[in-house]
Formats: sequence, C-alpha cells, structure tokens
Amino acid sequence: MICIVITIIIFVDIKVLCDLCTNMDSLQLVSSNKIFGGYQKVYAHESSELKCKMNFSIYLPPQADGDNVKLPVIFYLSGLTCTEQNFITKSGFQRYAAQHGIIVVSPDTSPRGVKIPGDDDSWDFGVSAGFYLDAVMDPWSKHYRMGSYVTKELYEIIQSAFSNLVDPTKFGIMGHSMGGHGALVSTLRNPGLFKSVSAFAPICNPSACPWGEKAFTGYLGKDKNQWAEWDATELVKKYDGPPLTLLIDQGAGDKFYKEKQLLPENLVEACRSVGVPVILNLREDYDHSYYYISTYIGEHFDFHAKILKA
Repeated sequence: MICIVITIIIFVDIKVLCDLCTNMDSLQLVSSNKIFGGYQKVYAHESSELKCKMNFSIYLPPQADGDNVKLPVIFYLSGLTCTEQNFITKSGFQRYAAQHGIIVVSPDTSPRGVKIPGDDDSWDFGVSAGFYLDAVMDPWSKHYRMGSYVTKELYEIIQSAFSNLVDPTKFGIMGHSMGGHGALVSTLRNPGLFKSVSAFAPICNPSACPWGEKAFTGYLGKDKNQWAEWDATELVKKYDGPPLTLLIDQGAGDKFYKEKQLLPENLVEACRSVGVPVILNLREDYDHSYYYISTYIGEHFDFHAKILKA
C-alpha cells in the first residue's frame, strides 16, 4: 500500500512539471534585466489568435524568489504607436510593483509582420493600433484579434507558464489611451476576469470620437451595434458582474482630451446612471505623455494592490 501511494504522488508531480516545462518551452526569452530587486523580462511566442510571432513583457518582483509564493498580476495595455517596450522603459512602474509584490505583464499593441495592405499607412490604424478588439472585417479578421489575445491566450499563458508564481484569482488590468480603452472593455466584457481596473487618459467612448470611428469602421464595419460591444461607455450600461470600481486618470492639459478624442465625462455619466462606482482624477496641466504616467503610476499601483491583496 505504501508503494502504491508513493507511485501516485511521483506521477502527479512529474505530470505538473512536464506541463510547466511544455508551456515554458513555447516561450523564447528575448531579454532579462534586473531592476528594483526583480527581473524585467521580455518573451516571444507564436500566437494562435494573431497567427504571428508576438512579444510580451513580464516583471517578476523580488518576492517571486520566495518559496510557495502566489502573487497578484496586473496587465498593462499600451497606446497607439507603442510596443511592449514603452511602458517598461518609460513609466518607472517597477519600483511600485516591487514594493507591492505584483507581477506585471504588458503585451504588444497589434500583430506584427503580417503585412496586410494598408496596415502601416497611418499611425492610428493597423500596425501598433490594434484597439484591443476582435476584427470582423476582411482582411483584418484573420490577425487583428487583440481582444481575445489579451483576455484568452495571453491570460492563459501567464497562468500556465508561471503557475508556480501566479495567483490565478487575483488579476488586475490598467492601460493608457488606446490601452486604457482596452483595459476597460476587457474588464466589462469579461465580468470577474479582472478584479481591478484603472486607466490613464483612456479612449472612453470610441463610438463618438474620430479615433474610434476610424478604427471601428475599419475593423468592425458600419454596424454600430458591433461598435457598442467594444465601447466602455456602452458596455458599462449593461454591466452585470462582481462589484467593480473604475479608476480614470486624465491630464487636463492633454491635447487629445481637449480635442474630444477621450471623452471621460461620457463614461462617468454612464457609470453614474447605472450605479457603477467611478473615480475621475483630472490632473491640472498634465499631458498625454509618459511624464504624466510616471507621475501617478504609484497611485494606480496603490489602488490595485488594495483590491488584489485584500
């Protein structure tokens, strides 16, 4: 009887180890740098959703070196023209992730190298402008599936490849501009997937602004019912998930805010109409840049940590 029990335990351990090795083997380490006691890493992998090779970054805080740790995770989604590099090199977030013991994951902003005609004709559509949605229009629908890439494929990769470190019940998400839009819709479309959400200068009502109208027409077509499924201001009106507070940070000196590309007040009004708690911090004189983000990123980590580590 003792031999049988020992055999079963060894079998289970080997199976778990093999699953972990298989998942890690599918990732290619691109870079690794020590910062604030942890490691900022970038991995490449073949994406099944996007049908191309993709990079994502992951910061492993110093607490990841401990025994039997299970750490919260925050996804960060970047904005137009960005890659996975902008946030990790400009925001200074690693200081706060290390303080709170939070793993931080940041994907690229669109498929890369798929060479769809017209995909690099403008800076706000196509390459670096995936808008974190699942396109339905040809030729974009084959590759431009950033919505499912973030909330399904990458989410599952992080849970499986880093299963020895990640607490699967404690995921949060944040983003900037187009990525702020992505953070909001990823949360509202998938109730309970992310426990906390915040955004810097998000595109809050893309159906009603030039950036959103261009992207949604190209990726989703002219049916505005389809647009509403990827618009935070519309989605929050029918949100029926776990209690959720939206934290929105907006620079009052942001030219895109002044040009009505971002429309945070529309989202606030929609939230209040259905009783979803929302915080809008309007920052005097701050613009749309990473100077602004780096100033307040610590406050956002405090907000997420309070929820994820409760």
